[in-house]
Amino acid sequence: MTSARRIVLLGAPGAGKGTQAQLLAAKLGLVHISTGDILREEVRRGTELGNQTKEYMDRGDLVPDELIVAMIAERIRDRDGFILDGFPRTTAQAEALEEIAPVERVINLQLPEEEVVRRLSARRVCEDCGKIYNLITSPPQREGVCDECGGRLIQRDDDKPEVIRRRFRVYTEETAPLKDFYRQRGLLREVDATGTVEEVFNRIEAALA
Repeated sequence: MTSARRIVLLGAPGAGKGTQAQLLAAKLGLVHISTGDILREEVRRGTELGNQTKEYMDRGDLVPDELIVAMIAERIRDRDGFILDGFPRTTAQAEALEEIAPVERVINLQLPEEEVVRRLSARRVCEDCGKIYNLITSPPQREGVCDECGGRLIQRDDDKPEVIRRRFRVYTEETAPLKDFYRQRGLLREVDATGTVEEVFNRIEAALA
C-alpha cells in the first residue's frame, strides 16, 4: 500500500477524517492522533487547556497555534509513525510540524459545503460515554438513547448548522492554503470524500500507493 509512516489527513469538518484515519491506522499499524478528540476530552475534564479552548470551539474558531503545537509535539516526538487527523490546520502549524517530525504523505478529503452541513447536523453524541452516532448513516436503535450505555444523545454546539457553515468558512479561508504548502513539496494527494466509507477508503489506498 505505502511505505509512508507519517501521514496527515486534511479536509473540512465532516469530510470523514476521523473514520478514515482509524481505518488507516488499523491497516498500517500506526497510532491515530485526533486533535478534535483530544481537545474535547480536555474540555470534558475541565483542564486548563480545556478551559482555554472551549470558547474557540463553541464559536467554531481555530484554537491558537501555540496551544495545539505543544499538545501535538508531546504525543508524536518519539513515535515511529502516526496518522494526524485535524492537525495541522494552518501553515504555521505545518511549518512547526516539519521541525518536530516531517510528514511523508498528505491526503486531502474533498467534500462540498452542503454535504458537510447535511452530515454534521445529523451527528449526535452520548453525553455519558461519548459514543458518536449519525442520524443518516449510523442512527441509534432507539431515538435519543445510546446503544452502549443508555445515556442521552445530544447535539454538540459545534454541530449546529449555523456553526457548521462558519466552521466551513474558517476552514476554507484559513486552512485551505495548507494544500499549496504540501503541494509545493510534492506530498499532497486529493481524494473525493463523497460516497460510502469503503469507497472513500479505497480511493485513499490508491492515493497512497
